[in-house]
Amino acid sequence: MTLAEDISEYANTLSYNEIPSKTIKIAIDSVIDTFGCALGAQKATPVIIAKKTIKKSKEGASILCSNEKATSEDAGFVNGIMSRYLDYNDSFESKEFAHPSDNILPLFAVAEEYDRTGKDLILAIVLAYEVQCRLSKAASLWKRGWDHTSYGLVSVATASSILMDSGIKKTTQAINIALNSHIAMRQVRAGELSMWKAISFPNAAKDAIFSAKLASNGITGPSPIFEGEMGFWKQVTGKFTLNTKSFGNKKNPFLINERITKFYPAEIRSQSAITAAITAKKELENINDIKKIEILTTESGYKVLGKDKEKWSPKTKETADHSLPFIVCSALIYGKITPDSYSQKRLSDDKIKRLLKLTTVKEKKELTAKYPSCISNEVKITTNTKTVDKTVYYQKGHPKNPMSKEELEQKFMELASVSLSKEKSIVLLNELHNLESIKKISCLFDLCM
Repeated sequence: MTLAEDISEYANTLSYNEIPSKTIKIAIDSVIDTFGCALGAQKATPVIIAKKTIKKSKEGASILCSNEKATSEDAGFVNGIMSRYLDYNDSFESKEFAHPSDNILPLFAVAEEYDRTGKDLILAIVLAYEVQCRLSKAASLWKRGWDHTSYGLVSVATASSILMDSGIKKTTQAINIALNSHIAMRQVRAGELSMWKAISFPNAAKDAIFSAKLASNGITGPSPIFEGEMGFWKQVTGKFTLNTKSFGNKKNPFLINERITKFYPAEIRSQSAITAAITAKKELENINDIKKIEILTTESGYKVLGKDKEKWSPKTKETADHSLPFIVCSALIYGKITPDSYSQKRLSDDKIKRLLKLTTVKEKKELTAKYPSCISNEVKITTNTKTVDKTVYYQKGHPKNPMSKEELEQKFMELASVSLSKEKSIVLLNELHNLESIKKISCLFDLCM
């Protein structure tokens, strides 16, 4: 069988009963975290533009925080931008990077349009995490100039096909169509970053859902999409091994268990650096006494967050939340990182600019050697009188240092307050905790208006 067929067979034979209760809870926590991120981004410019751009309809799937609907691909596109914009949703680190919760709101849209239950949706979410994260463990995209969202084409097309009840053959074709036609370039995350950073995966999800719809109605796609003469292996990643027998099931753990929840709204490789900087700040008498800031990080931390000259003078929110020097300097001055840390006022902050001139970012081989099991950073600050040196290996939100239920709910409530009253936020939170029992997905969106 081809790899697309293997993935399709796995997806179509996986049952809800094979998912352990612990994994179901993790999936629901991921849904809560993702909804919070989406509710917190309602005022974001890309969200407003996307809402204006898509075609509305009376049927289909709900657009979050509105009484409007659209096709599942368009609703999933808009809602997906909401969940991604703040750079606060979860991550998975391996040979390739991933934000697997990017799958969640597009799959909510498909589940709503095709009248699926909460259990159906949980199964699809666990499956999407499994497919995207297994591909991420198999081969790097970013080192060859391609964007991680390309693996999302496979995960969303596969999970959408399951929600559409397409069967093995049509799920295979959905993968073939989606992967052939919509590969994204890594330029979206190089140099000065644009609004497209938050849109790249939602756009992939939109294309993947439409590909699944086409396949469900009988359209066939190029095959073998991975192994072929002009296929994915030859053109994009190089050949890799992916054994679906090792995927999550009754015997094997699911990779959603390894996702990392973000404690701060910033790129995942900066999370431990933020903690290190905030901890170091407590030992500094006066920020103005700082003479030198050294940030020692992993190879990917340097190449993604510290290599480009734009990271030392970010002009956009998207560049700033992917700038290790900016994030560390801001944390040192203000003692926290929040969505407001990337406002235009903060981007032009003279205090941050002064510290940026004193900052260097370098790879430390010892930290790279520990990646991806831990995403560590060392922050070393020199003043006239002393040196403060802090290293953090497992940031809050890592599976080895997980956020508590209370911390997760506090994060949700703070983000939801942008869009909902406290009373509505509590009701929605309780219903999301109860996702297994939900019979009609639209009722959750009704609570967001």
